[in-house]
Amino acid sequence: MSRSSFAERFARVIGTTPLNYLLQWRLAVARNMLTRAQTTVAETALAVGYESASGFSTAFSRETGRSQKEFIEAQRSAV
Repeated sequence: MSRSSFAERFARVIGTTPLNYLLQWRLAVARNMLTRAQTTVAETALAVGYESASGFSTAFSRETGRSQKEFIEAQRSAV
């Protein structure tokens, strides 16, 4: 199966592109890790497949609308 055929079928069945699905999955795992305070932001970035904390921070902020620090503080104040 070609890459374009796979991407088309994946999007049709799942409802999003393979790359967007991967991004959302990685960020869901990262939010879980950050909520549980298991790791630092840098460790979380590496654990979910980012080569740098900077790249992870950019993706996290773009998708969630807030920084990891803001996310962590919001989670702690909600408990």
